Amino acid sequence: MRLDKFLWSVRYYKTRSLASDACKKNRIKVNGAVVKASREIIPGDAIEVKKDQINLSFKVLQVPKNRIGAKLLTLHIIDTTPKEEYEVLELRRLSQDYYREKGEGRPTKKDRRDLDDYLDGDESTNEEKIITGEDLD
Repeated sequence: MRLDKFLWSVRYYKTRSLASDACKKNRIKVNGAVVKASREIIPGDAIEVKKDQINLSFKVLQVPKNRIGAKLLTLHIIDTTPKEEYEVLELRRLSQDYYREKGEGRPTKKDRRDLDDYLDGDESTNEEKIITGEDLD
């Protein structure tokens, strides 16, 4: 099976074209060598993928015939990525959460829309009170 099709079938990339683009950008290594998307994958190959700024690595146990479900991945590959790589990814996620807390800084588009909906709701109730002749507080 071709490398780009294999990476798509074991769910490392959402589309096959994304997998082939990663191969063109030299982000995929098979057995330590940078390879093209057309490289045939066989059981026993060690694959390294640079994705989301970390280096993922795994070993091929068997080649699937089609795209497989996430629960069946353990039958086809063994993840050999060091735990430190996943810790780096988790630290990046936490640092992004720290960047801006809710209510600080400039409002986001969602905040602005919520505020507009809230203000539009108040104006309609005030207009109804004016039309009915009720006192405004």
